[in-house]
Amino acid sequence: MNQRNFFAELKRRNVYKVAVAYTVAGWALSQGIAQVFPVFDIPNWVIRLIVMLIIIGLPIALVLAWSFELTPQGIKRTETADAMPATARKKKHVWIYVVVIGAILSIGLFFLGRYTALDTASPARPSNKSIAVLPFSDLSPNHDQESFSVGMAEEILNALAHIRGLKVVGRSSSFFYKGKNVSLKQIGSELGVANVLEGSVRKQGEQVRIISALTRAADGLQVWSKTYNGTLANIFDLQESFARDIAGELNVVLADPSEGRLVDKPTDDAQAYALFIEAQTLVSQRVGDSLPRAIALLKEATRLDPNFARAWGKLAVALAVEPQYSGADWQTNWAAAEKAAHRAIDIDAKSAEAYAALGYIDFSRRRYREMVEPAQRAIAIDPNNVTANFWLANQLAAMGRLAEAETVNDRALGADPANALLIFYKSMARWDRGDKATAVKLGKRAQALGSPLGESVLGFSAAAEGDPDSGAESFSEGFGAFKSGFSKEELAAIFRGSYGDEAKRTAGLAVIAAHPHDQFAGTLLLLLGEPEQSFASFERDGIGLSDAYYTFLWQPDAWSRKARQHPAFQAFAKRIGLVDYWKQNRWPDLCQPTPERGPDAFTCQ
Repeated sequence: MNQRNFFAELKRRNVYKVAVAYTVAGWALSQGIAQVFPVFDIPNWVIRLIVMLIIIGLPIALVLAWSFELTPQGIKRTETADAMPATARKKKHVWIYVVVIGAILSIGLFFLGRYTALDTASPARPSNKSIAVLPFSDLSPNHDQESFSVGMAEEILNALAHIRGLKVVGRSSSFFYKGKNVSLKQIGSELGVANVLEGSVRKQGEQVRIISALTRAADGLQVWSKTYNGTLANIFDLQESFARDIAGELNVVLADPSEGRLVDKPTDDAQAYALFIEAQTLVSQRVGDSLPRAIALLKEATRLDPNFARAWGKLAVALAVEPQYSGADWQTNWAAAEKAAHRAIDIDAKSAEAYAALGYIDFSRRRYREMVEPAQRAIAIDPNNVTANFWLANQLAAMGRLAEAETVNDRALGADPANALLIFYKSMARWDRGDKATAVKLGKRAQALGSPLGESVLGFSAAAEGDPDSGAESFSEGFGAFKSGFSKEELAAIFRGSYGDEAKRTAGLAVIAAHPHDQFAGTLLLLLGEPEQSFASFERDGIGLSDAYYTFLWQPDAWSRKARQHPAFQAFAKRIGLVDYWKQNRWPDLCQPTPERGPDAFTCQ
C-alpha cells in the first residue's frame, strides 16, 4: 500500500475520527477525576495512574478502529464489514456526538474547577486531620512549674507527630502564640490547621494532672475534653492514652495497637524525666540564662539515669549552641557536646537529635567533609525533624548549594510554618536568588514573629533601593541579634561604609580594627569589600559560626561577588577545606571547577 492510499485508508476506517473522539473524551475524563477525586481524599498516585492508562489506551483504540467497524449487525472485522452491502453499513455520526459532549463536559469541569478553587483555596480549608498544640498553662499550687508544663505540651506534640496521617504543626509555630491575645480561629488560619489543642498541668510532688480540650478552630466549638490523672512514674502511659484519644477523636486510623507504642519510655527514673521536660523548654528558648540552666538540669538528669539517651542528645544540642547565645567557650563546649552526642548514640543508635548535633559541631569546627555523614543520618532517622533539617539547610547554604538548601529549609517550614528562624533563612535564600520582593516580605514576617534577624534583609533591600542610611539602622538591629562585640552604632557605621563613599568605608574599617578578634570581624570585612583581610581574619581566629560568614559570601551584591572572584579565594577555599568538600560532594551553584588550570582550580560568578 502506497503512502497516499494508506492515509486514505485511515480516513475510510474512521481512525482519524476515533483519534479525535478519544482525545476529547480522555481529556474530559482526566479533568473530571482531577476535580472530583481529591474531594474524597483519593491519593494523587491513583489519579496519575488513571491518566497514564488513558494515554496508553490511545494507540490501542486506534488499532481497534483500524481492525474493526461498528455495523447495525454489531462489531465486525473491517474486512467483513467491507463485504457487506452498502445499505447495511449506515454512515455513522456517533463520533461527532462524542466530540461535542466531551468538549462540553471538559469546558464545564474547567470552569467548575476554577470557581470552586476560588471558593475553597482562598483561604484553603485545612484537613480535619490537622492540629496545633498550644503550650500548656501551669496550674501548680506555687505556679513554679511553667517549664515543666510547656515541656509536657511538647511531649504530647511529639507523640502526636508520630501518628501517620495526622498533620501536627511544629513546636516553634504553635508555641509562638503563648501569652498572646489571639483567637483560636486566627491561630488555625495562620497555621493551616482545623483543630487546636489546649491544656493545663498541675504538678504537685509526684502527682500530675493534665486537663485538655480540643477545639475546632473554624467556629471555636469545643469538640472534646478530658482530664488525665497520674504520677511521674506512669507519665508515659498517660501520654500514650492522650495521643490515642486525640487520634480517635480526629478519626485518624492507627496501625494495629499491638504493633507498638506512640510514646516510648526513655527512662525509668521519674525525677530524671521531670528534669528533662523542664530543660527542653529552656533549650528551645535560648535567651538570657536559659541554656546554662538547661545544661545544669540535663547534667543532673544524666547523673540520675546514665542511660537516658534523650537527655544526652538534648545536652549535646544545648552545649553546641550555648557559645552563640551566652558567651561560653567554643572549644570547651564543642568537646563536651561531641562527647554527649556519642553517649546518646551509644545508648540509642536512632537518636536523630544526637546525629544532628554532631553534624552541627563538625560544621562549627569547619570539618566540612566530616559533617555530611551525621547530618544525613539524622534526616534518614527522622525526615521531619525540624532541627535536623534546619542545620542541614545551613550546611548546604554555607557550602554554596543554595537551591538545595532552600529545598531542605522548605521541608522544615512545612512542619513548622511559623518558625521565625526558618522564615529568616527562607528570606535570605530568596534574596540570594534575586527574588527581592519575596525576601522583604519574609523578612517582615520573621520580624513580626519576634526575630530581629529579619531586619537585616530589610537593610540590604533599603540599600539596594538607594537608602543606605535607613538600611544601616535595619541592618544593625538584625545583625545585632548575634552575640558580638560590635555595638549597634558600630554595625550601622560599617554598613554605611559598605554603601557610602571612601571616607565612610575608611570609618567602617576603623571600627573593625578596634575589634580584630571578634568572631564576626571577618564577616563584616566582606561587607566592606576587603576579601583578603576577611579571609585572613576568618582563618586566623577559627572560632564562631561559619554560617554567618558564608551567608555573606554567596550574596548577589557586588562586595560579595568581589570576594568569591578574588584570586586569594582560590587558596583560601583550599586551605579551610571548601574545595575538598566540593570535590567530594558537589560544587556550589555559583562556582565550577576549571581542571585545565589545575586540580583544585575553579571560577565563580
